[in-house]
Amino acid sequence: MNYARLIVAVLWLSGCSSQAPSVDGEEPADEFMARIASNCGEAFEGKLVSTDEVDADFVAEKMVMHVRECSDNEIRVPFHVGDNRSRTWVLTRTEEGLRLKHDHRHEDGSEDAVTQYGGDSSVISETRAEFPVDAYSVELFHREALTASVTNVWALEITDTVFAYELSRENRFFRVEFDLTTPVSAPPAPWGAE
Repeated sequence: MNYARLIVAVLWLSGCSSQAPSVDGEEPADEFMARIASNCGEAFEGKLVSTDEVDADFVAEKMVMHVRECSDNEIRVPFHVGDNRSRTWVLTRTEEGLRLKHDHRHEDGSEDAVTQYGGDSSVISETRAEFPVDAYSVELFHREALTASVTNVWALEITDTVFAYELSRENRFFRVEFDLTTPVSAPPAPWGAE
C-alpha cells in the first residue's frame, strides 16, 4: 500500500514544473521576474543570433525590446521589429511558476487572429525560463492552420548583460539577444496600448 502511494506521489511530482532551488529564500520564478523588472522603463536593441533562412527579414530590421509595464504579477515587454509594433511578450506570475503569452495586435489596436498564444513554465531558474506550448495555443494553431507550431517551446533568458527570447521546435530555431549594457531611447507604444 505504501509502495503504491509512493509511485503515485512520484508520478504526480514528475508532472510539476521544474524549478531550481532558491538560494536566498525567493522562488526562482520571483527571482526571474525581479531580474526583468529591474530594467523596467528601459529599452534595448537586439540582434538575431540564430541562422534559420526563414528569418532573413529580421536581420535587416532594427529590433528593440522595451520593458514597458511592470507589476508584482505581470511584466509587458513590447518587441518592435522595424516599424512593426504588433508584438508584446506578457510574462505573468502564476501559482505554479510563470506564464508567457504573445499579444499580437494590428495597427488599429485590434487583436490579430493569432494572439494570446504561449505556455506555462516547465523549467525556471534565476536566469532562464522555458514555456512549452499550452492547450489553448495548440487549439489556436490548429484552427489557423499553423500546425508546425503545435510543438513550440519558447524561452526567455536574462543575465546582467543579455536578455534573450527564443523559439524552438523540430527544424526551427529563432533566438534574438538584446544588449542590456546599453539602453536605447524608448520606442513608441505598441499597437493597442493605452
